[in-house]
Amino acid sequence: MTVATAYVPDGRPGPGRLREVDLDVLAVGPAELVLPEATVRDERGVTLFDDDGMVFEPAAGGGPLAPAAADRQARAFGVVNAAFHTQRALRFVSSLLNRPLPHLVVRIGMHDQPRWGGGHYRLPHPLEDGPVRAAGEVHLGGGRAFLAAPRYFHAPAHNAAIVYHEVAHHLCRHTADFRLNRLRPAHRQTNKKIALDEGTSDVVTAILLGTPDIYGWHRQRIPAWDRRRRQLAPQWTMVHFHGGPDQDPHGDGTVWASACWSARERTADPRRFDAMLLRGLELFGEEADVTVPAEQALRRRRHFSRLLSAMTRADPGLAPGVLAAMAAHGIHLGASNAELREAARARALAGMAAEGTAI
Repeated sequence: MTVATAYVPDGRPGPGRLREVDLDVLAVGPAELVLPEATVRDERGVTLFDDDGMVFEPAAGGGPLAPAAADRQARAFGVVNAAFHTQRALRFVSSLLNRPLPHLVVRIGMHDQPRWGGGHYRLPHPLEDGPVRAAGEVHLGGGRAFLAAPRYFHAPAHNAAIVYHEVAHHLCRHTADFRLNRLRPAHRQTNKKIALDEGTSDVVTAILLGTPDIYGWHRQRIPAWDRRRRQLAPQWTMVHFHGGPDQDPHGDGTVWASACWSARERTADPRRFDAMLLRGLELFGEEADVTVPAEQALRRRRHFSRLLSAMTRADPGLAPGVLAAMAAHGIHLGASNAELREAARARALAGMAAEGTAI
């Protein structure tokens, strides 16, 4: 084990507490850490590591206004911080699935001209900007904006929420496989995400952070009632679900993530819910979908009720409480997302009419 510095989640908005942590490192390159589970690398051509260890300062994120030495510290810290959270997430997953996920590559400073401040999970496709490993890669930008009070250059590698969310897409790909990539040519995978993928990645992020306000640090100016904040604690229901190819799957995924968070909060043993969710993803992925046309199979795999059904099979004893919590969000077994949405909106209108509220 190597002693390193990283932000450790403390359940509050912000990056977490800066602490010394143990990091299991197999090899160190000029700007790369090779872990048993993942390889984390800064792609911007600057030597970050020598013989001085893995203890670095965040340097307020570095960025274009920082001196060169401070920016180098921030970049080195970003690799170490991303490595710590990637390893933590993958070990959490493997402990519940009783198996490791395929080795993951995390590349920092991608698509950085102009600067990019986000993250995404990528699989091989001819339109990708360069080759992508078959098992999947997480790409993190170098950052592009400053956070207020106090000023901090928002480098995604410094933000555990972004790292966890993208690693959770790796989990979804190698369990539920919502887009049936296992049936596609190896060089022509799809990177399109659906609401279930985004929502599941958000709730896994909330579990690992210990807070439903997963993006409260870098989206602090967005009110909690705005879905762009992706705050899971408000009771987002199927009334708020839109659906359709032109809608943002992140927003619709918040409905699923909020329902999962409510179910977890009602469970006496939260880790048991975590295992139920992850094992449900595996069972979902094992469903063949080979007897129906591809488009119909993909449409079915968007349904919240289908993943919920797989979760109830994963832990029948926990099912009654989880089903009750999900029902409060308008999610029930045996219905499409559109049917759940229409039923939820009909109930809401009926309730408003009964109370004499203007519609």
